[in-house]
Amino acid sequence: MSFYLYILLGILGGIPAGMGMGGGTVTIPLLVLVGGVEQKLAQCANLFSFLPMSVGALKLHAENGLVKTRGVLWIVLPALLLSIAGAYLATALPSQTLKRLFGAFLIGLSFVTFLSVKRG
Repeated sequence: MSFYLYILLGILGGIPAGMGMGGGTVTIPLLVLVGGVEQKLAQCANLFSFLPMSVGALKLHAENGLVKTRGVLWIVLPALLLSIAGAYLATALPSQTLKRLFGAFLIGLSFVTFLSVKRG
C-alpha cells in the first residue's frame, strides 16, 4: 500500500513542480506529514527529483529560444555555493530543527504570496 501512497504523493507534488510553482513546497510537507518520511529524507528526495526535471525543462526552454546565457555565471556560481552550504547545514541540523525552519519558511512564503496577490 505504501508504494501507491508514494506514487500519489509524487503526482501531487509533481503537478505544481511541472507548472513552475516550486514542487518542493508541496512535496516535502506531503512526504513528511502524509508519508511519514523523515524531513531530511524528504528534502533529499525532492532535490534528487529536481535533477531530471530541470534537465527536461532546460531542454524545452532552449528549444523554444527562451534561454538567455548572458550573465548566467553571476547567478549560477553563488547559487551553487549557497546550495552546497545549505546542504551541509541541513545535514548538521537535527531533524526537529529542520522541520521548524522549513515550517517557518512556508509560513513566510504564504505571507509574501498573500501580500503580492492582495496588491494585485
